[in-house]
Amino acid sequence: MNIFEQKVPAYVYAKANMVRLIVFTALFALVFINIYRPFSSFNWYNVSEFKFLVFSSLIILTGVLVVVISRLCMYYWGQKHEIGLGAYLLWVLLEIFFMALFYTIYTAYLNPERDYLGIFRESIVNTSLVLLLPYASLHLYFAYKDKEMKLRRIEEAQQATAGKQNIYSFHDEKGELCLSVTKENLLYIEAADNYVEIWYLNKEAPTRLIVRNSLKNIEKHLSHTNVIRSHRSYIVNLEAVKVIRRQKDGIFMEFGIARVPDIPVSERYNKKITNWFTTTV
Repeated sequence: MNIFEQKVPAYVYAKANMVRLIVFTALFALVFINIYRPFSSFNWYNVSEFKFLVFSSLIILTGVLVVVISRLCMYYWGQKHEIGLGAYLLWVLLEIFFMALFYTIYTAYLNPERDYLGIFRESIVNTSLVLLLPYASLHLYFAYKDKEMKLRRIEEAQQATAGKQNIYSFHDEKGELCLSVTKENLLYIEAADNYVEIWYLNKEAPTRLIVRNSLKNIEKHLSHTNVIRSHRSYIVNLEAVKVIRRQKDGIFMEFGIARVPDIPVSERYNKKITNWFTTTV
């Protein structure tokens, strides 16, 4: 498929994001025109800085009407039709053209001696900055939030079906998927400063994967499973434990696998762990 035929994500023309884009673009344009002073705006009014801010705000809001009208049209069009990347880019170019035309007419009205074509060229450059900079920033933000929301939904779905699922998935602190392992192959997770060590069987051999995350976060994501905290430094897959034994220095769980250590059970988690073993058939 041609890149320009690819569909623009629906979040681009979602109502809430449309409002954010319009408001942020208006604020950015206001700051831009008062600091950078494009369009020869310093010649618009022979007034104080404060009055210039007031007058320029009105002009900016009037110019942003182009974006408001455009995005309203896009919103209603997007409710019934998918918008391709090529069409969206053309849409943005038309926004730049019409906003530049507005500022050209306004600047020429206040400075009739200036060359209209020169004003329009300058307006195209400055309007591109006024629109494209906030657009690019917001589109990155929208993409990030959309990805975050999708990950959250996946995690919620995993938690809802955790009791029936056969695979455990582990993510780092940024939400990136690092490991998926079947529950019969997962052994235990051990805390290691700002990281966790996930131990599992790979071709029947104990294997370790280090992930930047906290044991607390891992425990939260596995809260509806049989992977349970047994110690401040350990979370254990109870279904993989073969033996639980009590001795003078405490309770320990064995996996019956060579080179896999026994995992201690602290006093805090003693009752929960022993209840699981005594009530599970």
